[in-house]
Parts: sequence; C-alpha cells; structure tokens
Amino acid sequence: MPEPITVHLVDDHAVVRQGVRAFLSTQPDIVVVGESGSGEEAIRLIAEQVPDVVLMDLVMPGMDGVEATRQAKRASPRTQIIVLTSYHENEHIFPALRAGALSYILKDVSPHELADAVRKAARGEAVLHPRVAARVVQELQGARPDMPNPFTELSDRELEVLRLIAAGLSNAEIANHLVISEKTVKGHVSNILSKLQLADRTQAAVYAWREGIVRREGGG
Repeated sequence: MPEPITVHLVDDHAVVRQGVRAFLSTQPDIVVVGESGSGEEAIRLIAEQVPDVVLMDLVMPGMDGVEATRQAKRASPRTQIIVLTSYHENEHIFPALRAGALSYILKDVSPHELADAVRKAARGEAVLHPRVAARVVQELQGARPDMPNPFTELSDRELEVLRLIAAGLSNAEIANHLVISEKTVKGHVSNILSKLQLADRTQAAVYAWREGIVRREGGG
C-alpha cells in the first residue's frame, strides 16, 4: 500500500482549517501533518515537514498567501501548493501562480473535488477553477515565463542531510540519525536535488565534497 499523501493547511480562520482537516481525515490516502494560522508560521513548518501538498489561503494578516507560496516553494521545491481562496480576480490569480502555486481552486469547491485536487497535486497535476482557467489561458497568450533562479540556498537541515548523504548513509540511516521519519528524509533529499539541480544522490555527494560542505576527518 502506498504511503499517504501528506498535507499542510494554511488559513488564518481556525474554523476553515478544522473543517478541511475533518474532511481530509476521512480519506484513507491523505493525512494532514500540520496546520498554520499565518504565512510566517507556515514557512517554518513546511521547511520542517516537507509535505507533499499545501492548501494555501491567500488573504491573511501579515504575510499574505502569495509571499507565503513563494517562500514555501523556496524552502521545499517538491511541495505542491494549492491555493484555496474565495477570490478569483486577476490581481489574486496571477501573482499566486507566478509565485509557484500549482492549482487554484475556490472555497465553494465540494469536499470530494478538494480531495481530488490534493491527489492530482501529489502527482504534479494542476487543477484550476473554470473561472480561473479561462483567465489564465488569455493571460498566457504571448506571455513569457520568468526563468527560475537556478540556485536556492539550502536550509540547515538540508545541509545536515547532504553531509550524511556524502558520508554514505542511506535514507533509513539518516532518519535514524536525525530522529525523523524516512518519508521526511526522502522529502529533504528531493528538495536538495531540486535546489542544486542534481540528478541523484551520487551527484549530491560529489557536490558536497567538491564545495567543501563535507571535510575529511583527520586530514593532517
């Protein structure tokens, strides 16, 4: 049986988070691993949990959902962001998608459509509300996407994982060493490869040695 899809909820209304969590908890293949009431809190927890999918509210006090999406994708590139909002105006849609959101759905979505969007996001498939999709198609005609920054700084935990990869440890050994789940380790490894634009663990280990991230012990 495949591992469940891990989800983090971000919404400044506790009642919304409670309702979404209650429904998703009825789905055997989805598990809510955390929730945040603010963008700032979300970034910190997403970097630790590296969830498969984040459900992101857009309009929140402090850091809004667009900036939270941008920082979440920087912290965990493998995590897919679904915007779940009441707003479908262009000034909300396009900044969110440019910030890295995969899907954009409205809060009038049915619970089963929401679960389906989560499953699709975990597979890298986008879901756009029909009212949103039409605007996106119009906007994209002649539009040129910005090139992403090829290098994003690794977090302290990712550097730690990279050092252990370079030391030859397996995911299970790294999980045991850091006292975290093997799934979380896999998420960190995926993010490291994505951020450094490397193909596999071997390239990551070579990179770590070459860049001096790991230093040989007892080198005289």
